[in-house]
Amino acid sequence: MAIAPILSWEGLGLIQGSGWLFRGLDINIAPRDRLALIGRNGAGKTTLLKLIAGLVDADEGKRSIQPGTRVVTLEQDPFFKGHDTLLDFTLHGPGAPQRHEVEAIADQLGIDLSREAASASGGERRRAALCRALASEPDLLLLDEPTNHLDLAAIEWLESWLQRYNGAFVVISHDRTFLTRLTNATLWLDRGSLRRKEVGFGGFEAWEEEVQKEETRAAEKLDAKLKIEAHWLERGVTARRKRNQGRLAKLWEMRAERAAMMSPTGTAKLGVTGDGSKTKSVIVAEHVTKRFGDRTVLKDFNLRIQRGDRIGIVGANGAGKSTLLKILTGELAPDEGTVTLANTLTTIIIDQQRSLLKPEMKLRDVIADGSDWLDVRGVRKHVQGYLKDFLFDPGLIDAKVGTLSGGERSRLLLAREFARPSNLLVLDEPTNDLDLETLDLLQEVISDYDGTVLIVSHDRDFLDRTVNLTLGLDGSGTVDMIAGGYADWEAKRKERTAPAKAKAKAEGTAPPPPPPPKKGKLSYKDQRDYDLLPGRIEELEEAIARDEAALADPDLYTRDPRKFAALTSAIEKARADKEAAEERWLELAEQVEG
Repeated sequence: MAIAPILSWEGLGLIQGSGWLFRGLDINIAPRDRLALIGRNGAGKTTLLKLIAGLVDADEGKRSIQPGTRVVTLEQDPFFKGHDTLLDFTLHGPGAPQRHEVEAIADQLGIDLSREAASASGGERRRAALCRALASEPDLLLLDEPTNHLDLAAIEWLESWLQRYNGAFVVISHDRTFLTRLTNATLWLDRGSLRRKEVGFGGFEAWEEEVQKEETRAAEKLDAKLKIEAHWLERGVTARRKRNQGRLAKLWEMRAERAAMMSPTGTAKLGVTGDGSKTKSVIVAEHVTKRFGDRTVLKDFNLRIQRGDRIGIVGANGAGKSTLLKILTGELAPDEGTVTLANTLTTIIIDQQRSLLKPEMKLRDVIADGSDWLDVRGVRKHVQGYLKDFLFDPGLIDAKVGTLSGGERSRLLLAREFARPSNLLVLDEPTNDLDLETLDLLQEVISDYDGTVLIVSHDRDFLDRTVNLTLGLDGSGTVDMIAGGYADWEAKRKERTAPAKAKAKAEGTAPPPPPPPKKGKLSYKDQRDYDLLPGRIEELEEAIARDEAALADPDLYTRDPRKFAALTSAIEKARADKEAAEERWLELAEQVEG
């Protein structure tokens, strides 16, 4: 027998601007649903959540809700104006909770609700809003990016609370780990339509690929334009996923190399290795100590960062992550010890500065100071092509920043910063407000970046996909160094709390590095392709770079339109051949890796 929904929409439609944002949506939420709401930035996820909550009026459709159902929304930017303290905020509003309930949750989240609301940080405001939402005893909880501005301890506590929660919830989040652990069904908002599948986020990528393949087959019966669009959709999702599998294999190799450089106790070896790695060191920290008053944030910290390292920094808010980052980049001096930076370092720091973008600026102004062309780390590119690399419609070149969603503005900032020449990339919470597809893109860009990367993030899945060394801070001054990502650091942390591991820790033993993938047998032809394709891919890359350089001549089209057309065609064919070669090699690599 089907369970009656506690809230539903029939034929939901909303006009935005000059057209329909979406139309004809049917939504049914059962009492124990745990729904992930997925969609690209700009698809209307936050708006849909507000429609479900009844905070926005629809242009079409009928909303039904069971009498007595309490619906509570955690918005991205809660409204604190008019409240003196965080406690005042938590105790006011529709369905205000009991004070003792709020204070009990605040104690678990480690927040002082007596703080003045006006001076509270983003993280403190976020926790206060969580206190109010969770203490309100909702039947349906609507969560818009609930992990933003939360540290790892708060995220883990929220996960535990939601696992015990008896009501229903709908959540928008870029945190893959959070979604995978908690959801049992998925709502996919895509190009104005809404699909539902009774599978949690862990099964979303397989479902997405299946839908894309179906669209490709259907589009083959339609006109050429739709064929091209479907072809892009399949390659933009499926091919990118295959490439990322290859990147992850490379990351495992980097982690194994890093593990070999670690001492048995988990600290970095500072001695010069036989392969001349001293010449590859870009940052060397020796016996670094940093104090603030009576509190020691770093104590006798040692680390040698090699060229090409991807370093993740994790820990609770206030544990010293930003301090460590500033010391490693030379912005802050240690109280004791030394930090030596390579003379050739050129640093770019990417953080959340999208508020600095002026709404009236055009995209070409942000990317290339109004020009049609820009230099991307030594390669001349047209602005439209570069925007496409960052998932923008090239036709938006003259669109104004004010028309973009918050996530699109973050992506625009990423595009601008990655175009600048650098060999040290510092990312401070880079994943906030990015949709899942943009996170995949950012993962690709970091993997392909030929310099060194330092990342501070609470996004566990993102760290697992990008870093080869994790520095974990606990606030006592000690820094744990683990070859691997967040999952490796978390496993090590749990191991140290287990009594059975106490002896091993005292003896200075450490788990072995991740084993290399097992090799599989290939046929003669497959083995030949596996061996020769990397060289072929390099040849194609050189050909593309050579033809793009010729095409960069601004007078070429007027002087020799035939050559312009020939070069454009050659580049298109070479890119297709390169992508086919990459896919073929990755398929073979998967067989080799077992």
